[in-house]
Amino acid sequence: MPTDTVYGIGADAFKTWSVEALLRAKERGRDMAPPVLVGNRKVLDGLTISVPESVKELAGAFWPGPLTLIMHYSPTLSWDLGDTDGTVAVRMPMHPVALEVLSETGPMAVSSANKSGQPPAATAADAKEQMGYSVQVYLEAGPSMDNAPSSIVDCTGETPQLLRAGALPLERIRSIIPGTLDIPGAEDN
Repeated sequence: MPTDTVYGIGADAFKTWSVEALLRAKERGRDMAPPVLVGNRKVLDGLTISVPESVKELAGAFWPGPLTLIMHYSPTLSWDLGDTDGTVAVRMPMHPVALEVLSETGPMAVSSANKSGQPPAATAADAKEQMGYSVQVYLEAGPSMDNAPSSIVDCTGETPQLLRAGALPLERIRSIIPGTLDIPGAEDN
């Protein structure tokens, strides 16, 4: 399905066999757990242990959009995304087709629609060329507009850390949480 970055393949985040099928399709191991896409900011409250004020500010400013937040997930959730050490990477995409799908399905484990190590798919046809019959349904919505990956902020510690400077420039993230963003080895955009 299209997202606001690249095409992705999705699976029901709460069905272990579905997530395992996604990992097999990607030719990935459990050590590379897929992020979870949500269709509504409020879903973050149900997936995580707690949502600090800085995370609420980031989600309010950049969701829907290309920002992935890593949080501790609620231990009451019945899911198995892989080897995550109790964390989940969550994002709310901006693409209207993705949001419509997520409004019907609920949270989905989603990864880029390409085999590991191959270029990401810009169209459903590109995805089908790589993924073939390992994916059951392809949703075509034209070429992806931006192939830049999402920016990733780890919010599991006391201070949020920028793990990947992606589609959101560092300055925009810092404008929302000034002085409270660590950047271990990340490069400015």
